[in-house]
Amino acid sequence: MRVENSFIPAPGVGETTERRLWQHGVTHWDDFDASAPGVGETTAANVHAFIDDARAALDTGNTQFFADAFPNNALWRLYENVADDVAFFDIETTGLDKRGSDVTTVSVHHGGSTETLVRGDDLTSENLTELLDASLVVSFNGKRFDQPFVEHNYDVNVDAPHLDLMYLCRRLELTGGLKQVEQDLGIDRGGMDVDGREAVRLWHRYEDGDEAALDKLVEYNRYDTQNLETLLDTVTGRLHEEVFEPHA
Repeated sequence: MRVENSFIPAPGVGETTERRLWQHGVTHWDDFDASAPGVGETTAANVHAFIDDARAALDTGNTQFFADAFPNNALWRLYENVADDVAFFDIETTGLDKRGSDVTTVSVHHGGSTETLVRGDDLTSENLTELLDASLVVSFNGKRFDQPFVEHNYDVNVDAPHLDLMYLCRRLELTGGLKQVEQDLGIDRGGMDVDGREAVRLWHRYEDGDEAALDKLVEYNRYDTQNLETLLDTVTGRLHEEVFEPHA
């Protein structure tokens, strides 16, 4: 599903009206006109205004427009439009408090490649800003954890629209942490048996001179990040089947 299939950001259009439009063959912006069923004159004008503004935003790459226009639970519709410019990111830390804990590694998967930044080496504000410069950033529980951590500790502003997969998964009754969701969906982790607590121990072992511990931590962090793309593909596919296909 793409943003061009969406009418819900227009004032006066709720989920019921949007479904009615789809059911009557108005499944794309190109299909809409003032005679659309169940849409009055004022709402029709609002839809036309939204479509004009949205087309301009797509043409200029202004994805923030869609983050502002769409309800939070509908931002996933943007993914297919910007799939080649999405930054999937995940961090590891020494604890849960952004004020008293350190960020140890940050991995970003973007454009088919993954880069990991390490504290004390290349984990800097400048590098984070560059890696997170994308049309859309995607995380799992990152709105409550990862983003506040990097913004507080590295004075970085994550300016791109942020799609947090944890909430989409809950919508599909996929609960628990990322590892549990991966397991429920059969997403492979390559036999990696590290969890968050072990990640902290691995960092402290690295600080004591164990380079192999850092290698394992980085591998774990990269699995977290790369699997977000597989998870997003799976979740958006299911949402497309649930939200759009039955009415189109």
